[in-house]
Amino acid sequence: MTDSTPRRARVRAPELIGKGGWLNTGGTQYTLADLRGRIVVLDFWTFCCVNCLHVLDELRELEERHRDTVVVIGVHSPKFVHEAEHQAVVDAVERYGVGHPVLDDPELATWKQYAVRAWPTLVVIDPEGYVVAQHAGEGHVHAIERLVAELEAEHGAKGTLRRGDGPYVPPEPEPTTLRFPGKALLLPSGNFLVSDTTRHQLVELEGDGETVVRRIGRGGRGLTDGPADRARFQEPQGLALLPDGTVVVADTVNHALRRFDPETGRTTTLAGTGHQWMQGEATSGPGREVRLSSPWDVAWWDGKVWVAMAGVHQLWAYDPADGSVRVAAGTTNEGLVDGPCAQAWFAQPSGLAATADRLWLADSETSALRWVGLDGQVHTAVGTGLFDFGHRDGAAEQALLQHPLGVTALPDGSVAVADTYNHALRRYDPATGEVTTLATDLREPSDAVLAGGDIVVVESARHRLTRLRLPEEAVRVESVVHRTRRAATEVAPGRLRLDVVFQAPAGQKLDTRYGPSTRLLVSSTPPELLLEGEGADTDLTRELALNPAVTEGVLHVSAMAASCDDDPANEYPACHVHQQDWGVPVRLAEGAADRLPLVLAGMDEQ
Repeated sequence: MTDSTPRRARVRAPELIGKGGWLNTGGTQYTLADLRGRIVVLDFWTFCCVNCLHVLDELRELEERHRDTVVVIGVHSPKFVHEAEHQAVVDAVERYGVGHPVLDDPELATWKQYAVRAWPTLVVIDPEGYVVAQHAGEGHVHAIERLVAELEAEHGAKGTLRRGDGPYVPPEPEPTTLRFPGKALLLPSGNFLVSDTTRHQLVELEGDGETVVRRIGRGGRGLTDGPADRARFQEPQGLALLPDGTVVVADTVNHALRRFDPETGRTTTLAGTGHQWMQGEATSGPGREVRLSSPWDVAWWDGKVWVAMAGVHQLWAYDPADGSVRVAAGTTNEGLVDGPCAQAWFAQPSGLAATADRLWLADSETSALRWVGLDGQVHTAVGTGLFDFGHRDGAAEQALLQHPLGVTALPDGSVAVADTYNHALRRYDPATGEVTTLATDLREPSDAVLAGGDIVVVESARHRLTRLRLPEEAVRVESVVHRTRRAATEVAPGRLRLDVVFQAPAGQKLDTRYGPSTRLLVSSTPPELLLEGEGADTDLTRELALNPAVTEGVLHVSAMAASCDDDPANEYPACHVHQQDWGVPVRLAEGAADRLPLVLAGMDEQ
């Protein structure tokens, strides 16, 4: 008799440790022993990361279908300083409708124990407490669901599977008028239109910014067109007024652009299918036929609706004349690279503001203020890259922001920046090249809109609009400089072997029907760090040569692999793209490791 039990690498799962404690458990603190008998999926995430938000949405169906066997645990592992604040994590868990327990790990203790290197990363632990799979990036839930089914069968037969209710306890709802509002717009009537993001609605407020005129949308997640009492949205964000008086809505989690008509109260869909765009899919065409990816803001500029497509680090454009969409700028690589639109790199663009000759954008993950000119060139006004941030005024080349989400054009040609994680409103003046602070003590400001001589700020984490006078002189604040909380990885100078680990999920194989099914792109900051190994190729293993004269830097690694169902009888197998970008801070040290493994999917067994 043969043993048909699947053979897997089994590593004992480290304990779950987090100084911030547990959320969504009704106050109960859990250990792995408490979860024995259940299939545990650890989701290492941080709330600034749009790819992490994608995974939260991917996990919803898995949690629902396997609610009596699977326990998902979010392990919140901060990138930015603000994300290490416990109340900020509490807010984020509610803001994004996280429906499972979350461990707040501000010191990255559990992250380090599991040797995680990327946001997001999913780790599967079997009912006996062993790690059986690890996946970096998004798009892996189909593989995890297959593994869950195998584990259910295997441990059900062994008697080691324990079914029943999970540890999730939902928080009590709060009775505020707005709940984590995202963006705002001044309507021609003088009223404000606000995206009430967590309640999946739009809200029209009177000019006082407080009195509700009407709500648009039934509330609850969905993608439904129709009148105000029937339409449905899913975490809407950006709003832009079109020349015809209608409003374009960035319906973020529906991956769609919607049109709201203030006159009739009706909502229709302009672009998007309701499904997330993935690598290899169409990047232009009729709006209703092309998939989008987490549109976060919209602006009317140069005769089109420009879209901050946060989910793929690009700008797209929608043309209302023919109903088409297309990529307008960006390569989908995450980073800060200026130049022609087609070659520029962005990092989660989340706020847009148009002037006659510039489209300003808040590039949140690089903590940068950038702009696009009518000549098709991308420029950076403030910001240096993915890992430097803080609160520092002065000359733009040394000024610092922290994960800004909004930008507003001011009457004098300067711009206000909703400097979200600094809880501040900042100002950049192109005439002087100076950055100043307009206001502080704003709780996660995500947008601002001009109203007469005032500026009205969306204070997202205070659930309100806050009216400020535009001061003639900016407030000075003490400079604070930060780097990403993640510790640098020590590697040996000279030759370094980079291994991206990818094992096709059970029942699948690499898709080689049309050529190589893998791609690896490597670069560095500063560029002098890499003597050899930069650029793109199809092999997931690469020999790098590191410059011993550059003692610290960041390796930027982007990997993609395509796998398809391995069934010769199926002429059209289902295929899946696995993709992840890593920014790995490294420090060169004699005697350190000469191999850098990054797990895309599977287990690193070397």
